[in-house]
Order: sequence, then C-alpha cells, then structure tokens
Amino acid sequence: MPDLHTDINIRETINSGQVFLWENYGNEWFVIDGHDIIMARQTPFEVLTFSKKAKKFFREDDNYEKILKNITKDKIVKKATKHYPGLRVTRQDPFQCCISFIVSSNSNIPNIRMRLQKLCRKFGTKVRFEKREFFLFPRPKRLAKATLQDLQECKLGYRSKYVLDASRAIASGEIDFDELKKADYREGKESLLKLPGIGDKVADCVMLFSLEKLEAFPLDTWIVKILQKYYSDNFCMDKKTISKKRYENIHRDVLDHFGKYAGYSQQFLYKMERDLNEKKWL
Repeated sequence: MPDLHTDINIRETINSGQVFLWENYGNEWFVIDGHDIIMARQTPFEVLTFSKKAKKFFREDDNYEKILKNITKDKIVKKATKHYPGLRVTRQDPFQCCISFIVSSNSNIPNIRMRLQKLCRKFGTKVRFEKREFFLFPRPKRLAKATLQDLQECKLGYRSKYVLDASRAIASGEIDFDELKKADYREGKESLLKLPGIGDKVADCVMLFSLEKLEAFPLDTWIVKILQKYYSDNFCMDKKTISKKRYENIHRDVLDHFGKYAGYSQQFLYKMERDLNEKKWL
C-alpha cells in the first residue's frame, strides 16, 4: 500500500486552478478556506487549521488508489497522472468556492486572485495564524449587506451584482449547501443554476470542488480544447457556444467515457494541457 501522504502533492494541487486564495512560504502553503485557514507542509506532511478542526481539504479520505485505477483506463488521463502524481481534487468551503467561480468568469487566475484578496481585505476578518496575518473569507451575511459600490471597489465589475445577489440567496437559506452535498448531481446542479452568475461550468466547479460531486466535469474553454484535441473520435465537439442542452449531452457522454470519477480525470487533463501551453498559475 502506498503511503497516503506521498499521494498528495500540495504544490500541484494548489496550482491547478481549483483554489485562488493561497500563499506559499517555502515548504508551507496557506489556503483561506471560508472562515478558516489551512496550513499544509509537504515534508514532513502536515495539515494544521486556524480553527483547530480536523479538515480533509485534500480529500485524504478518498480511496485514491481505486480512483487512479478507474480513471487510468483512459490512456491520455493515464499519461497526465504520470506527470502529476499526487494531484488531488480539493474539498473547499462551498460559499467561498461559489463566489470564487462567479468572480472567475471571463478572467484569468492573477485577476481572480487579486479580486478575491480585495474582497477579503474589505469584508473579511483579520487574524493571525502561525505568526502571519491573514484575512478570512467574508461570511454570506456580511457580503449580503454590501453595497454594489463596495463590491465594485473590489474590481468585480459586472460580477458585483451576481456576487451580491448570490450572497443574499445563500444568506437567506434559499441555497443550503449541506442539503446540496446530500442531493444527487442533477438536483444539486439545478439548485445552483438558480443563483445569479452561475451557469453550467461554474455550477460544475462548485459541485466538484466543494459539494462531493466527483462526477462533475466543468466544461470551460480549456476542457473543450482538450476534448477536441484528444477525443475527437469520442465526442462531437464543434467550436460553437455550448447550449444548456448540448452541455448536458456532453456531460452524459463524458460520464459514459470517463466514469464516476470524471471530475478527477478533468483535473488531470486540465492541469496537463495548461502546463503544456505554459500558462502561468500565478
């Protein structure tokens, strides 16, 4: 049996477009996770939290060996897993994940990070952890009371209204993340799609990275390119915009091909292709 902790590569996991609010100091990685902070060290492997609560942010409880065995039936995914041993799907705070991916629309990683950092500085609580200063992610009720101007000052642009309306829906209990974790994929997705600023791709990101839906397979421009490049015989991927119905059909075909851990396959493929194109993660 492999050692569980050598199965988690902190650097590759954090640098794979799943999570944006993090800082790295040598062997230590700090990730803002809602109203908590995760501190992870690679060697020796250790995870501490500001809240002192045990958290499986790197999905340490997944049967990683079984997942790898399942997804490496696909030869392209197998190649990606060899490039990035220990790449994991994360288990994030759902509210932060939701707002992060609303903010991510039509943007790049440096700008997403900058906007979310501004949001934390303006609305989050300042704390000290491991001799460093951090701003926690704002709670839903705090953002729900923000003004549009406040949010625009965080450089959110047109996304400000989406962030405000989504925060209000979540603060009011209209969206209950604990319930969505228990719901099946379709039910969870339909609930998320009711939120302003959330389309199919963002809903899939939120479900994969924070709501326990490992079959979610976010179709962004990178993944569409990957399916066109490596899987043109398996999927009919034209260049046109993907309609809701088309997205559903592609997801069904993706699940048939990649299986119930399709989200893990997606993450390996996404990481490999962005690195091949020398796209920066910072």
